[in-house]
Amino acid sequence: QVQLVESGGGLAQPGGSLRLSCAASGTILNRNVMGWYRQAPGKEREALATISTGGNTFYADSIKVRFTITRDDASDTVTAYLQMNTLEPEDTAVYYCFWGIGGSRSWGRGIQVTVSS
Repeated sequence: QVQLVESGGGLAQPGGSLRLSCAASGTILNRNVMGWYRQAPGKEREALATISTGGNTFYADSIKVRFTITRDDASDTVTAYLQMNTLEPEDTAVYYCFWGIGGSRSWGRGIQVTVSS
């Protein structure tokens, strides 16, 4: 079982930046994928970015120019990051981290990101 804890959210001004972190602990198997989704009020959950243990990445078109996903596998706690630049009010949402292998996924509780002046 994998436990995920997100951090780094909060309030940012339009044009600003935030970096989200997702610390995964527990039974971390190799060849996994970590990533981020978000859900804005009244909208469906949206896949944003994923990164594999090999470093392969996927980005949604809506954020691929502004957001960057990375991961650190150097410690017992594997951490995924989402660097978010040039934030827009439309980026306001709850952001969820996941860890997956095969058809199985573990999810974090979500963290609020609010972009407002």
